Amino acid sequence: MTTRLTSLFLLMPLAALLTSCTYWSHREFQTVATQEEVFTARADDPYSDWVTAAAWPALRNNLTAAERAYDESPNDEMAIIWLGRRQAYLGFYHEAIATFSDGLTSHPNSFKLRRHRGHRFITVRQFDRAVDDLSRAARLAADHPDETEPDGAPNALGIPRSTTQTNIYYHLALAHYLLGDFEQARDAWQVCLDLSQNDDMRIATMYWLYLTNRRLGENGAAAEIVASVYESMDIIENFDYHELLLMFKGVVEPEDVLDFDSGTGVQQATRAYGVAMYDYFAGKKKEANKLLAQIVAEANPAAFGAIAAEVDFIRLD
Repeated sequence: MTTRLTSLFLLMPLAALLTSCTYWSHREFQTVATQEEVFTARADDPYSDWVTAAAWPALRNNLTAAERAYDESPNDEMAIIWLGRRQAYLGFYHEAIATFSDGLTSHPNSFKLRRHRGHRFITVRQFDRAVDDLSRAARLAADHPDETEPDGAPNALGIPRSTTQTNIYYHLALAHYLLGDFEQARDAWQVCLDLSQNDDMRIATMYWLYLTNRRLGENGAAAEIVASVYESMDIIENFDYHELLLMFKGVVEPEDVLDFDSGTGVQQATRAYGVAMYDYFAGKKKEANKLLAQIVAEANPAAFGAIAAEVDFIRLD
């Protein structure tokens, strides 16, 4: 394991290794003293550096408006949530977590605040805290009707595709997946899938559920998932997950999915992680490890595919 970590560090500036960093998780990662350095090493640039120059002015204006709304109503639950969300869209994740935490002092039973703080705990690699927040959010939300969650970064059609409860279970399942708690991840993905109301939400959930079943050795269940995936599904935002599932189905070739020279940093991480898992499941571990290392070195560190790549670069032997 030390050799593999060393090879990863060669991809990063040495100065970054000297920076302190938040912890990741529990279990086997606690026994690896250099685990924190993996995230530190790849985060030598601020998160906000991943925000494009074209996108920055609008995102900054949105944050200014959210700050103004918060100043006018500092105890309003939605004003707090939008301030934290707008901070996060600019890469200010720890500030967003602090905003959500402050909000929970006045709204201790807010499942919405815990849903968003749990998401950002995942971003900063505090997976245990994410599980705690999102598990509590699921319990608190159970007695409330589900509702469409407004998008802070809308798709091309401006149609929100997720709900409060699907987002809670989606992120809860992801946190379990990143911790290696695959059975709990599978159960949470299944709840999310049952709650999903459109093909975009279904396809994103099915992708991670497929990976989870494969990691559990439940190949029959995984095969049932890809059998229900078709090219003609009603997808308006989760194109990458759709294409990856078509790859696992055998309709699309991996080389047609993977492209590090185009797309956003999130798209690169999403597609590359899926192809790395494709190689891993096919027994091509050397190719999978090489691709995981490339994701860690080059992709947007806030992308779920990049976070999963960091974990699996260490976890997969």
